[in-house]
Amino acid sequence: MLRPSGLRCDHSRAEDPGVVASHGAEVPEPSRDFADTLARAQAGSPPACQWLYESLAGRVFGYLRLHGAREPEDLTSEVFLRVFDHLRDFTGEEAGFRSWVFTIAHRQLIDEHRHFSRRPQTVELSAPVTESAPGGNAEDDAIAVSDDGRVASVLAELVPDQREVLTLRVVGDLTVDQIAEVLGKSRGAVKSLQHRAVAALRRRLEEATP
Repeated sequence: MLRPSGLRCDHSRAEDPGVVASHGAEVPEPSRDFADTLARAQAGSPPACQWLYESLAGRVFGYLRLHGAREPEDLTSEVFLRVFDHLRDFTGEEAGFRSWVFTIAHRQLIDEHRHFSRRPQTVELSAPVTESAPGGNAEDDAIAVSDDGRVASVLAELVPDQREVLTLRVVGDLTVDQIAEVLGKSRGAVKSLQHRAVAALRRRLEEATP
């Protein structure tokens, strides 16, 4: 699991969380509820900020890495710098927070690809990443192949919108409504993309099976 080093939650950019790989680390126990944790983080509580970070950092890292981020750990760090810079502006429940964080991650990824003037590339998920960012539970077929070595090449064959929806669903563990919010698409469009992506995955995996 990714962990910040010397994380400060003072709502300034004075210190980078310093994302490092530290697999097997445990996420701190949450407080009574998300609203309480959020309120304490917004007040500058380092333990509360660390819990918010560690609850999503592994999934954000997996999403960025799968979409070909040049330095996924550095970009994860940048995502959470932005999250904590604007944390006091966030209002909502845990589901909304997850959508908000992935919206920031999605925009950072787009900015990186534009900066380096290259197409997003799908890369193979390593075992540590899949351990730190397990899939959701909406599409059993997609989840079943998330740990398969063939998934990278199969995902690469999907059209970009289908790949984006599927990775947000499986790696990000977002709902259809949350994905629609992140991508700025309608719920119906996301459901259609997800259905076609899963069908394409199943078909191509069957074709590749001896």
